[in-house]
Amino acid sequence: MKTEKLTAADVEQAAAILARGGLLGIPTETVYGLGANGLDPEAVAHIFEAKGRPQDNPLILHVPSAEWLERYCQHIPNAAYTLAERFWPGPLTMILERKPVVPDVVTAGLDTVGMRCPAHPVCRAIIAAAGVPVAAPSGNTSGRPSPTNMADMLEDMEGKIDGIVDGGPCSVGVESTIIDLTEQPPRLLRPGGVTLEELRDALGEVAVDPAVTRLMGAGEHPRAPGMKYRHYAPKAPVTVVKGDAAATAAYIQAHLGEGEGVVCFDEYADLYAGHTVEKLGPTADKAAQARNVFDALRAFDDTNVTAIWSQCPDEGGIGLAISNRLNKAAGFHIIDLT
Repeated sequence: MKTEKLTAADVEQAAAILARGGLLGIPTETVYGLGANGLDPEAVAHIFEAKGRPQDNPLILHVPSAEWLERYCQHIPNAAYTLAERFWPGPLTMILERKPVVPDVVTAGLDTVGMRCPAHPVCRAIIAAAGVPVAAPSGNTSGRPSPTNMADMLEDMEGKIDGIVDGGPCSVGVESTIIDLTEQPPRLLRPGGVTLEELRDALGEVAVDPAVTRLMGAGEHPRAPGMKYRHYAPKAPVTVVKGDAAATAAYIQAHLGEGEGVVCFDEYADLYAGHTVEKLGPTADKAAQARNVFDALRAFDDTNVTAIWSQCPDEGGIGLAISNRLNKAAGFHIIDLT
């Protein structure tokens, strides 16, 4: 299969790929997604094939506006419209009760579905032109770091998908926040660009699912993407060191072995001369860290490093999402100096 490279001006061509049941790489503000017609079970099944994705890992339906919610969801709580008014378009996915029109392959057989309205205008234009919701996980081989630009996605998906739209680099850099609105209190299933603090400001009490900070067990069933499996991982094993930035930098320096690499805050890069170093961003700039974290992890796959050490921000704000991605990349192999 030849993968057609499209530009932001090629909205109708991109929509036609979706309408005929093809696979399309789509830009969003979070990461690049691997999209298919979310109402076509055969097209959605090809997403799992292209990614090598486990069948029990549900997908998210992307829509161009909150007005589409009632087409695919039922018993929608007022909280959904409260969040949509405040955070949509944007990096927030809401778990709601699905209507029968949503295929089982999208939801992994669950009676709920994740709904999101992305902020990237090209993405919304493509969905609107196609006239169908777009089921789309991140556009990487399952388990690898998510792509935040077209080149990274093509590295994994060239020849496996019908087309990809170049919408430029992603502005957020980590996947959307996922909140389950079918429970009381609402439950955070995956941290992302909309922070836990913002959700609580909008809704009041919001619980945090244990899977945010630990691996799910073999018998547990994921309610949302990214909960159960090792994700975002480069080829070399990762160890995350948590705590005060200066202390974690010193710990890594003291334990760093020959041939090992480092992901660190910009201020500490000079400590690791002779080693492959990827900068996460300034210590105080979590937005930059979110944009850089997947690129930093993915970059090591072009090197011969045997192991990777990584600093980690605290869990305030979007730091919770960055920490979650690093911890999953490490298989929750964490050294906590706090």
